[in-house]
Amino acid sequence: MDSEQYPFLSGMKTGLPIALGYLPIAVAFGALAVQSGIQAETTVLMSLLVYAGASQFMAVGMLLSGAGALQIIAATFFLNLRHMIMSMVVSKNLPDSHFGWKALFSFGITDETFALLTFEGAKKGPSPSLPSVAGLLLSAYLAWVFGTVLGCLGSSIIPTRLSDSMVIGLYAMFIGLLIPNIRRSLKTGLIAGISMLFCYGFNTFLDQGWSIVLATIFGAAAGAAFLGERS
Repeated sequence: MDSEQYPFLSGMKTGLPIALGYLPIAVAFGALAVQSGIQAETTVLMSLLVYAGASQFMAVGMLLSGAGALQIIAATFFLNLRHMIMSMVVSKNLPDSHFGWKALFSFGITDETFALLTFEGAKKGPSPSLPSVAGLLLSAYLAWVFGTVLGCLGSSIIPTRLSDSMVIGLYAMFIGLLIPNIRRSLKTGLIAGISMLFCYGFNTFLDQGWSIVLATIFGAAAGAAFLGERS
């Protein structure tokens, strides 16, 4: 397929590995949420409007523990705060476009799509076109929503142990995206390791949301120190 002639379809093809990785995790989320007593319509709406796997799993857990709405909203806000930073980075790499398009694209940024877009952007060559970025983000989004629907429909037949084990795929997929970039730059691996240690350390005395936010900030500072010479 000619990527220049069909950039949108080319972008969807690029995002296909992420979409395939999202399907079982979204199925697990849909099944777990419905098995936990959340209505199927509410579960699908979460995937349509929130579209953040870690936050959605956390929200379900907090609902089961009896947390209030304000606590869930605050925790989700801090957990997703990193998306603002990721969206700013991706926006700088996009060609000039209307603010509305960039705002729409920011909704589709996840850890995995961000990794793919920035890893591709680190290679020599022109910036990705808007249609190709749209195709990549849309393929991942549709897979997440579709997987959630399947999980809701199959919640009565999917064993809880199976849905629990499928969640591990989220971490395995991100590691799979990280490894190739570490092979190209050991500094990237060092920054990832430092961020992991920060998150582990903060998590010993803070909740998960604050731990991720602070680890992101300190990890970004470490990245700026180690990779500053590239800019």
